[in-house]
Amino acid sequence: METEERAVFLSMKRLLPLSLGVLLFAGPAFGNDFVFAGYNVENYAPVGIPGETKSGRPGKTQEAASAVVQVVKEIGPDILGVCEMGTAPQFEEFRHRLEAAGLGYRDFEWVESPDPARHLALVSRFPIVARQSVADLAYESNGMRQKVRRGFLDVTVQINAAFRLRIVGAHLKSKRPSPEGAPDLERRQEAHLLRQHLDEILAADPTLPLLVFGDFNDTKDQPAIQEITGRRGAAEAFTELRLADSVGDRWTYYWKQDDVYSRIDFLFVNRALAPRVVHERSSVYRSPIWNAASDHRPVIATFHPPAP
Repeated sequence: METEERAVFLSMKRLLPLSLGVLLFAGPAFGNDFVFAGYNVENYAPVGIPGETKSGRPGKTQEAASAVVQVVKEIGPDILGVCEMGTAPQFEEFRHRLEAAGLGYRDFEWVESPDPARHLALVSRFPIVARQSVADLAYESNGMRQKVRRGFLDVTVQINAAFRLRIVGAHLKSKRPSPEGAPDLERRQEAHLLRQHLDEILAADPTLPLLVFGDFNDTKDQPAIQEITGRRGAAEAFTELRLADSVGDRWTYYWKQDDVYSRIDFLFVNRALAPRVVHERSSVYRSPIWNAASDHRPVIATFHPPAP
């Protein structure tokens, strides 16, 4: 991370609330349902924000950035997990936009990773009580050592005095060819490392409620997704939430180049969290301005935590 960005990020960290006790009693009413949304915001690097894109692509227009915030406001999630967030200054700008839109998020996580332009991030109305994100992950591909480009976001959120939720986010390798190797193989390798990370979490505490979100750049019939979900019926398996929008469509991504709609953004829950899902209030979010904001649509899940 460059010096200016690191300074901004450290200043953001210093803004974190100082007292966990204050946080716990200042949040949404204990025992109430809460909403999680996962959203790929498509290269959130608005033109004019320090850092530009660093990706060689045009920056996101101010109109598109405003549309992203409007979509989030329409949903009003308690926790928002983000893929393709920009640099630390751009994430800070995004948080300011949310606040100006009346969306008050008290805690956040931004993952510094090898990809200079696309990062995983999260904002939460509940306090983050543990941070376990990992960025320095590598694997062998075609005899070369490759990095997991976006790392894995990993936080524990205190929903109420009786319920903690572990949240893991990922953005796996896209289908675009790269000089490092075959994208499908790279994505499978990243999925394997993600599954190892999840197994380590569950080995330490099999009863821990665990939610996995992200853009996995593959459909559910492909090996990368099957690697993540695990063997059906096994205690450590994850369930994919079968989400649809208000008219029954399940797609989450529109690939403009080939005019293809597909479902590559997922929410997975482990056995401990599955009974907490409120399925009738979980969906792919259908907004009239989705395409002005991003080439992805948000995926939403509502959960019913135990009362303290």
